[in-house]
Amino acid sequence: MIVTFKTKAYPDIIMFGDVARKLLRMMGQSGHVPGACRATNIGAARNSLQAALDELGPEAEAPQPDRREGEPKVTIHQRAFPLLELLAAAESGGRDVIWE
Repeated sequence: MIVTFKTKAYPDIIMFGDVARKLLRMMGQSGHVPGACRATNIGAARNSLQAALDELGPEAEAPQPDRREGEPKVTIHQRAFPLLELLAAAESGGRDVIWE
């Protein structure tokens, strides 16, 4: 499953579903796809995501069920970076965020 995050303030971001749902739950959302976050709640969602990432630490690995031995590990922080950027742009632009 692929999840696309959209806002009128930033280019679309596409993620694998398992990572997207984990990040959504870290934002305080249900993790259900499709979904949305109103502009008035974006700051709180972004803060929740950042706090959860900080709690996990910089080396926390992102879900990678198909990772082969020898392939580099990808941290949850690396996966979350584009979403944090999208949320910051949406917050400053006063725009909603949807995911489908």
